[in-house]
Amino acid sequence: MEIHQLEILRELGALGSVKAVADTLMVTPSAVSQQLALLQRSAEVPLTRKEGRNLVLTEAGQVLADAGAAVVSAMADARSAIGSYHGSEAARVTLSGFHSAGQALFAPLAKALEGPGRPHIELSDEDVAQHDFPALTARYDLVLAHRMDHSPRWPTERVTVVPLAHEPLDVALPAGHRLAQQASVSVADVVDEAWVTSHAGYSPADVLSAVAAVSSRELRIVHRINDYSTVAALVASGGVAGLLPRYTAGPVLNPAIVLRPLQGISTRRRIDLLARPENLKRRAVTVVCETLQDIMAGLVEPD
Repeated sequence: MEIHQLEILRELGALGSVKAVADTLMVTPSAVSQQLALLQRSAEVPLTRKEGRNLVLTEAGQVLADAGAAVVSAMADARSAIGSYHGSEAARVTLSGFHSAGQALFAPLAKALEGPGRPHIELSDEDVAQHDFPALTARYDLVLAHRMDHSPRWPTERVTVVPLAHEPLDVALPAGHRLAQQASVSVADVVDEAWVTSHAGYSPADVLSAVAAVSSRELRIVHRINDYSTVAALVASGGVAGLLPRYTAGPVLNPAIVLRPLQGISTRRRIDLLARPENLKRRAVTVVCETLQDIMAGLVEPD
């Protein structure tokens, strides 16, 4: 039983297919299958099973994958103790972020990390459904993720969570709207509005589902758009209301839009950094985490 075989097993559990594991580890699918076969020979029970066209973990396989994650983390501890790689700030760090976080955080982060001796940050955008964020930690050192308060918690047995913000989603209205003069709005105030919101499985749509449940009314959803800059442009045009994040929407706002808190239901989402435990043992990665925490603290208004 080799450590790299345990790593492959863990990635199979996270990603769900041999091809996805091969793409992530930059090897061929046959190499992945070969290592899984060798690992299976050392086990007394089946570790994988076929599910349609995919190969997934059995319960025994998941137990071994979780134990393997602990082994990998322990090896990272050993490398940290003896290797200069883990102690160096001037190392490559990969970071993915969902779109609204990227719009607000990526440019300040790149600016803050300029200069010699600083982490070499590589940024990517990954706007996925909430339950898909943890799997991205197989591809990136750090993953900017979000979930609503009522959504399932992150799987902390597989990823480490670094909280960044607890951000409300506010109702976005045209500046000339009849409700724009109010300090806040209620469900009753907005239930008859035409809406632009996200696709199902993303946070704004979850909030509108709660509005519909509280009011016992079917809402009039005109557009489904995941990009907040497009949402802001549609709201500014005057035809629809939307939901925009209070702290991170700055790059897409304009004077034609006002944000108003929605009273009566929870609209807060948690913005977190997700990472494999072994990655957070690298100094360059922790520097990026600390820098992101500082940038977010500058955006968050006191309640």
